[in-house]
Amino acid sequence: MGVYSLRDAKAKSEELELDLVEISPKADPPVCKIIDYKKFLYEQKKREKVMKSKATKVIVKEIRFGPQTDDHDYEFKKKHAEKFLKDGAKLKAYVFFKGRSIVYKDQGEILLLRLASELEDLGKVEQMPKLEGKRMTMFISPKTKK
Repeated sequence: MGVYSLRDAKAKSEELELDLVEISPKADPPVCKIIDYKKFLYEQKKREKVMKSKATKVIVKEIRFGPQTDDHDYEFKKKHAEKFLKDGAKLKAYVFFKGRSIVYKDQGEILLLRLASELEDLGKVEQMPKLEGKRMTMFISPKTKK
């Protein structure tokens, strides 16, 4: 293929029974290409599908605590959190305050900060504990391996 005027390019595309597609309309003169447009669209969709399949999917695992979670339950849930972070999932740890237990929101925050400090070698805190209604939520993302 070579450089053609617009009229010659149209004639050449009709002769080859292909489509004349404008690639860069802002260029002077505009850049066009003689291609099979249906095949071009098919290959473009195929490329997008491959790119989408290669994209990393973020998995968020949740761990729920109560404001007065005892040490055994805390350790049990912490082991699960460690496993989730090692597997590369984000962790959403939250303290759920039932009824009037909202008065213990400082205990809930201490619990979440304790979890963050004990997991700091596996992940970093993405969002510090934040109270949203009856939940105090904190996000921890896994540390990337280099």
